[in-house]
Amino acid sequence: MQTEVEATSSRHPSVLRKALAGVVLIVAVALILKLVIGFVIAIFWTIVAVALVIAVLWAIKTIVW
Repeated sequence: MQTEVEATSSRHPSVLRKALAGVVLIVAVALILKLVIGFVIAIFWTIVAVALVIAVLWAIKTIVW
């Protein structure tokens, strides 16, 4: 049988447990943000590389023909 004090402490997590959950949440958000930024940068550089190839092909075509 639980007393009133035990029931109250089991319903509310401790301050240390809340702090740990906050740290885990911050780390998870930081990793997700890093992944999203990396994905956006990868797409950007792929577009830049394709544009560069198209520009070089256009320049060669303009010079040769």
